[in-house]
Amino acid sequence: MLPLKLREIAEAIGARTNAEIPDIEITNICTDSRDVRPGSIFVALCGERFDGHAFVKTAMENGALWAVVQKEGDYGTDKLLFVNTTRQAFLDIAGLYRSKFSPKVLAVTGSVGKTTTREMIAAVIKSRYKTLKTENNLNNEVGVPKTILELDDSIEAMVLEFGMVNLGEIRELTVPAKPDIAVITCIGTCHIENLGSRENIKKAKFEIVEGLKKGGTLLLNKDNDMLQNVCLPEYNVVYYAVGDTSADIVAKDIVEQGGETDFVIVTKDGEYPAHIPAMGEHNVLNALAGFGAGVAAGIEPENCAAALAFFKNTGMRQKVKICRGVTVVEDCYNANPDSMKAAMKTLGAQKLCDGAQKIAVLGDMLELGSVAESSHYEVGKLAAENADLLLCYGELGRLIAAGAWVNGMRETAFHFETKEELAEELRKIAKNGDIIWLKASRGMRFEDIAELFYEET
Repeated sequence: MLPLKLREIAEAIGARTNAEIPDIEITNICTDSRDVRPGSIFVALCGERFDGHAFVKTAMENGALWAVVQKEGDYGTDKLLFVNTTRQAFLDIAGLYRSKFSPKVLAVTGSVGKTTTREMIAAVIKSRYKTLKTENNLNNEVGVPKTILELDDSIEAMVLEFGMVNLGEIRELTVPAKPDIAVITCIGTCHIENLGSRENIKKAKFEIVEGLKKGGTLLLNKDNDMLQNVCLPEYNVVYYAVGDTSADIVAKDIVEQGGETDFVIVTKDGEYPAHIPAMGEHNVLNALAGFGAGVAAGIEPENCAAALAFFKNTGMRQKVKICRGVTVVEDCYNANPDSMKAAMKTLGAQKLCDGAQKIAVLGDMLELGSVAESSHYEVGKLAAENADLLLCYGELGRLIAAGAWVNGMRETAFHFETKEELAEELRKIAKNGDIIWLKASRGMRFEDIAELFYEET
């Protein structure tokens, strides 16, 4: 990172101190005492399972020049900046650092599809600009500031993903980031256990505009019922959709083959052929957001469409593997009612050889609160409409199986007590030409089932 004056850091975070602040430069902001190097300031973050204050002494011994703390304590030094919360201080430092640069900043949030959309946007933006982006799942109050602190004079664009669990958390991220372009993929039911209603989830997601520059572009998915007819006159609202042809950016002629998708992007300015190495209409929607973000960032539409072909998904999001002639889709990174619906719809749309089976392997969706039982039952109904066989695991997975039984899968939907039993059955029934789709919340670790299935007999 480029140097910051310790004094300007202290001012930006509203710090109190018992020592005179010297006129020195800070060249590293660290939250892990093991990452201290010359020129560091250590920020003692606090979480549910950790407290950085326990490592202040170690950080100073390792060479940190100063530390940011929120608690009094015997740290063996008076080189301390006291703040109300180190969490906010870290965000404020990132905001100060962000103010030193002028890249194009694009931010994305949403109940479903934000990581894939982030990667779609990055694929487009990188076609023209040197780009910094959120990596992996670093989309929270620690990961976003760390990404911002990687800025330097060579970076022309930055693509950030904003996650949240409660109200106020996206506001904390968007204010220091100051995006020029923002995307909301959808308003679903993820985190409804904490927020209580889709209306509150919408309120939380729309916090993204609190950091969006006036006159900036806000891209919204018009196929989502909670994102239609938004009135925000201070911003350039652009709608994208697959189903609603009144949107500003629309997809037509969607053709899936071999796990990839071709389609045509339609705008008022023209039509642009596009290709993505992913399947499902939900991924076409994500691609439209990437296209729209690129156009808003000043890239020619035809180049935006062409760049989508270089998109690469991350982790276990529709990771496709062929094993013994069976196509296995590891969609195990996470699950909620909206993503389950998209997965089952995509599975149902697959064109297989005669006699081949569409096999859904589904498990619990977590953090759904009062709607958990009804949501799992509804997923069973969706499976009955789109799969030939259904194998379920988990306590709530029983309700998925029950929903399928009632909706016509009495003889072809099963629940298993262990992953091992499920995988064994899967090995027995899956044959050449079949497709298996595995999906459950991350905490269910459905990749275990995939690995058991891959094992050679």
